[in-house]
Amino acid sequence: MTLVKESSTLQENKRIAFDECPVTYVMSKIGGHWKPIILFHLLSGSKRYSELKKAVPAITEKMLIQHLKQLEADELLTREAKPVVPPFVTYSLTPSGWRLQPILHAMATWGIEERQKDPLVPYKNMDDFPG
Repeated sequence: MTLVKESSTLQENKRIAFDECPVTYVMSKIGGHWKPIILFHLLSGSKRYSELKKAVPAITEKMLIQHLKQLEADELLTREAKPVVPPFVTYSLTPSGWRLQPILHAMATWGIEERQKDPLVPYKNMDDFPG
């Protein structure tokens, strides 16, 4: 991994934004393409790795594993491994992760409303989604 030059102007600007802007903090936790999607699918309840992979088929295994670890480190989900053969691992939202439900639903609602402007996109509503 490349070392970060802590004294750079960019790093100082990031630190200031992180300290002063709550949206920057949120984006540091759930930013990126896949994290909100993973969290959104966990709104319907605990899921095994294979269920998450099936729910988000475009994600690579490497990215899914990486994001699950980051979300666990940020205490937005928990990983429970049962000592059986084969291993049985489930992922669930923590209370902090559940507090993102209104945000994730607002994002989904906005997406549905925006997509309805395009006549080529099939109609969907929030009944089609988890949580």
